[in-house]
Amino acid sequence: MKILIVSDTHGKDGYLAHTIKKVEPVDLLIHLGDICGSEKYIRSIAPCPVEMVCGNNDFFTGLPKEKLITIGDYTVLLTHGHKYGVYYGTDQIKEAARARQADMVMFGHTHVPVIDLNDDVWAINPGSMSLPRQSGRIPTYIIMDIDRMGKAHFTLNYFS
Repeated sequence: MKILIVSDTHGKDGYLAHTIKKVEPVDLLIHLGDICGSEKYIRSIAPCPVEMVCGNNDFFTGLPKEKLITIGDYTVLLTHGHKYGVYYGTDQIKEAARARQADMVMFGHTHVPVIDLNDDVWAINPGSMSLPRQSGRIPTYIIMDIDRMGKAHFTLNYFS
């Protein structure tokens, strides 16, 4: 199973459209908020099911603020992350995932990618497709692969 994880496109969807074509086929697209009105467009270009949550810049949307989903054997909390102090670390957001009995939490908001596989709860942030803030400021996304044994693997990718 191959999952494309993105966040913080802020309505600037060119990189996302290009990335979808580059990495397909994918089985699931996860968008972790700050979609800024592009929900219908993203669903129209995705060749697979789409899971989305609301970000702090998503006004007048019917998207959920948080969502629990199952990917393979994993329970995953999807959230934008802005209510969990993610600029200061992942402790608070991991605790929120634990409280919901999730194995991992996926979030955005910081525009900086994170693959934190420490502890009993994993924290995954794909960074931003439109306004990256990490060194080099290249848009990023994460591919999550579930292998034949059911184990998850994560790859941070830079837009090219």
